[in-house]
Amino acid sequence: MPPKERRLYVGNLPYDIREKDIEDLFHKYGKIVDLKLKIPRGGNPFCFLEFESPKDAEDALRRRNNYVVGGSKIRVEYPTGMLRNGPRGRGGRPMGGGSGGGRRGGAAFSRSEFRVRVTGLPPSGSWQDLKDHMREAGEVCYANVSKDGTGIVEYVRYDDMKYAIKKLDDSRFRSHEGEVAYIRVKRDEESRSRSRSRSRSFSPRRSRASPDYGGGKRSPKSSRSRSRSRESRH
Repeated sequence: MPPKERRLYVGNLPYDIREKDIEDLFHKYGKIVDLKLKIPRGGNPFCFLEFESPKDAEDALRRRNNYVVGGSKIRVEYPTGMLRNGPRGRGGRPMGGGSGGGRRGGAAFSRSEFRVRVTGLPPSGSWQDLKDHMREAGEVCYANVSKDGTGIVEYVRYDDMKYAIKKLDDSRFRSHEGEVAYIRVKRDEESRSRSRSRSRSFSPRRSRASPDYGGGKRSPKSSRSRSRSRESRH
């Protein structure tokens, strides 16, 4: 059974982290009822946060441990003394490494139609910076940045794409060189059009394959019944 603990320790945070950034990082897993950020001298900031539900805390630990934020791989675990063998996932199994997005079943995802277009990126914003930022919304399988300050991000799931449009539009983006900009996130219209045209092209194919629609050959059974009716008239 997983521990009934609602509090988490989050360490190795970047030096410029704010409480608002931590809330943005964790709020999708459940309601946060308490958050205390500590900034020690000569060390990385850390914080303690408490969720309303133990399951929310468990989900946040599982998805955010080893997640990269602002170039720092953060450490998420239960407070010292809660578990003897370190952070654990569902069923009490030890947790391995991996980012909040990561892979499913150990295999990398390919390209996706769940695509958003990002505009307003600073000149030093790289595709790695963009991917890290957009993973706030879910599992990213592809990211690319153009010289004109636009980017393309593809998500594994449709719901993650929808959440990115809602949550990350007009969000604060920070590049690896420290440049800050507020970006816009919209559904990529090209991928939406492709998806619509593909769904329209599938419909006629299903109609032709169905023997119940008109225009096809007569079934042997109907031919035999008409034959018998002609014979009875004779």
